[in-house]
Amino acid sequence: MSVPEIILASASAARLGVLRGAGLDPVVIVSGVDETAIAASTTAGLTEQLAIAKATAVASSRCEGIVIGCDSLLDLDGQAYGKPGTAAEATQRWRQMSGRAGTLITGHCVIDASTGRLVHAVAATTVRFGTPSDQEIADYVATGEPLVVAGAFTLEGRGGWFVDGIDGDHGNVLGISLPLIRRLLADLGISVTSLWE
Repeated sequence: MSVPEIILASASAARLGVLRGAGLDPVVIVSGVDETAIAASTTAGLTEQLAIAKATAVASSRCEGIVIGCDSLLDLDGQAYGKPGTAAEATQRWRQMSGRAGTLITGHCVIDASTGRLVHAVAATTVRFGTPSDQEIADYVATGEPLVVAGAFTLEGRGGWFVDGIDGDHGNVLGISLPLIRRLLADLGISVTSLWE
């Protein structure tokens, strides 16, 4: 039996790296979904709807393969924060997060394109932020890294210096929860080990 093609409906290098490190070799197809057109009443609901939209957009153009879509946001005081986009916003975000804890929430959606079956769920990980100095925040923002990632930080990059710890799934903070994806695949009748390269 041939191994189905794995398609990652995301431009995230971190998600791709996690999947490759875990034995999969996905093809990347960016969905092109207009994220601003999707709304929900909670951060968890928004990440889930975005993940479904991204996976569905990519799966609609395929007749086979397993499509994985994800979307991550940081929930701080009930407010959803994605990619800051500007240095000023990233600086403000870090001043707000400093010394506090937020919840990194990632919506996950897996679609078997050959059958159209779709499963989805959300994972949440508490992130405890350190207290970087104003100069450290300025230096970090100047790297450009926090401008293009959900929550204005990375765990595996320079942002890791300023995260005191996490409670929950490490991979989820990188943008994809392997244990959750394994359970979603099982719901579709697929063993993750059958997909290993």
